[in-house]
Amino acid sequence: MKLGLCTGTYSDLPLDEVCKMAAEYGYETLEIETFVKDNLHMDVRTILDKDNIRRYKEKIREYGLEISSLGNHPESQLVMGPYGKDTDDIYSGTKEEKIKYGTEAVIRAAQIANEMEIPVVVGFTGCENFGRVCQWPDAKAWEREEEIFAERWGPILKKYEEYGVRYAHEPHPNQMVYDIETARRSVELFGGCRAWGFNFDPANMMMYGIDVEAFIDLLGDRIYGVHAKDAQIVEQNVGRSGLNPSGNYRRIDRGFRFRIPGWGNISWENVITELAMVGYFGSLNFEHEDITMSRLDGIRKTSAYLKPMLIGAPFEGRNDLNFRF
Repeated sequence: MKLGLCTGTYSDLPLDEVCKMAAEYGYETLEIETFVKDNLHMDVRTILDKDNIRRYKEKIREYGLEISSLGNHPESQLVMGPYGKDTDDIYSGTKEEKIKYGTEAVIRAAQIANEMEIPVVVGFTGCENFGRVCQWPDAKAWEREEEIFAERWGPILKKYEEYGVRYAHEPHPNQMVYDIETARRSVELFGGCRAWGFNFDPANMMMYGIDVEAFIDLLGDRIYGVHAKDAQIVEQNVGRSGLNPSGNYRRIDRGFRFRIPGWGNISWENVITELAMVGYFGSLNFEHEDITMSRLDGIRKTSAYLKPMLIGAPFEGRNDLNFRF
């Protein structure tokens, strides 16, 4: 396993500055976002021109780093929506224009990943109306949403298969896949397509009380990426606001907060153990969404806490007289 960094958290800083900081604190890999708007880390409109990819990869290697995955969370949201003002900051247009823009962005990320020899693109699926998970007032509404989901993402995944790249959806509220049941259902909807899998972020699933170790055990062969992000259930607030309250994340009275690893309720020893048991020895990419401390605090403290826990290789087994398996 390797400790990685999601550069999207530092998207306002030049790439060289982020790479220097990552290397200084012992990070080994990067997850680099491929969205267009305000992206200082990759110009996706020119990256495929001439010799740009070779120069880009050389720049990363100069810092002793490698790219574990590409990401596109904002634009991938547009494939399934929502399509109103909620997503105008990502791309402003009609519903049809947003779907087209999001679809092209996700496919472009696969093309870039193929050219850069990066195996995984991480992102979202979107969801036009997450309220349809509720049986009222239309018990069949979510089933119809699933049909549209398969229609829109099926052709995208075919392009991923052509490029030899896997798409790792990150289960999260306001997505078609947000828990264990919808994750397993999505595998069915896509006919077991191996280009479809998940970016495991335990903090996201804690908002719905999902057993994160069970997710690993049940869907381990579909985990293509991991985000190292913790979450805190704030005991003095949760009985009042619940786990997914509305309002600003900086509110002190929220019952749920994203935290850096080691400062929340996730048992990272258990998570890392289960990941090893299902054969995941890739990157754990730190994503800073902790509003209680600076990004510098987060990147420094996470490396010090998490890196010693990472497992380098699977158990070799024993063959002595007292212990054989």
